[in-house]
Amino acid sequence: MIRHRTLHRSLTIAPLLGLLALITTACGGPGADAESADADMASEAETVDVAAIVEQLPSAIVGNGGELAGSAVSYVPGDDATVGYLSVPEGEGPFPALIIVHEWNGLVDRVRQVADDLADEGYVVLAADLYAGRTGANPEENMALVQEVNADPETMVANLDAAVALLRARDDVTGRVGTMGWCFGGGVVLSFGLDGVNHEATAIFYGRLLDDPDALQAMDHEVYGTFASEDSGPSPEQVEAFETALDAAGVAHDLHIYDDVNHGFWLRVDQNAELRAEPALDAWERLKAYLDRTLRN
Repeated sequence: MIRHRTLHRSLTIAPLLGLLALITTACGGPGADAESADADMASEAETVDVAAIVEQLPSAIVGNGGELAGSAVSYVPGDDATVGYLSVPEGEGPFPALIIVHEWNGLVDRVRQVADDLADEGYVVLAADLYAGRTGANPEENMALVQEVNADPETMVANLDAAVALLRARDDVTGRVGTMGWCFGGGVVLSFGLDGVNHEATAIFYGRLLDDPDALQAMDHEVYGTFASEDSGPSPEQVEAFETALDAAGVAHDLHIYDDVNHGFWLRVDQNAELRAEPALDAWERLKAYLDRTLRN
């Protein structure tokens, strides 16, 4: 049995600069260590075949990502330091497109491998680079990179505007583009949904949230969100406030808080597969359905 809470109300978001300012503590949670305290409770639930579930998940998030199939791409005009990663499905297309935004440590191979997995699902995927080619090696370096983005939100929006432009200029793209991000990247895609060029989907994985219905009225499409009950950034209470604001703003949404897991659970199932695999699969099935209805229909 999937242990999760399903949210059906609507949510709201605050101005871009305020949202980015809240990202600074989003990615430093205790993760798998904190989840271990819930292992006994999880074992009391009905037995599940973890190996069978893992086989249904994207290979990257279970630690089985293969050799990279995509290519590096410069996509911001006049900025050679910013290099994203482009992964394209087999076949002629045209295909819908997806921009994915990394966590607070930057564009690393696990994110590139997720791009390949999503390309296998039939999306032209651009993994964006918000740190001009840099990655962090520890929490202090990660925080410094996050704070650079916080200090210049206009550049962040311009970066993702350029990503959308690159994708829409491709002959193999239908013109429909969505965004998806984890942690730092989850907060970024929410901001971009309010302040960036028009696009069709915003998928947030445990990113920082705001609760201003007036600001959220700028969101013109359904929002997807996956969150964790043991997380403190965002906490379940913050997710519920976000939900309430979305409702007030009239924004459709599909939000779940999954019980017994912590921040980062979806991108790193392999750190605690026994606890994370089942909620990760539910979140994956919801994500695929969401992208189908927003980018394909």
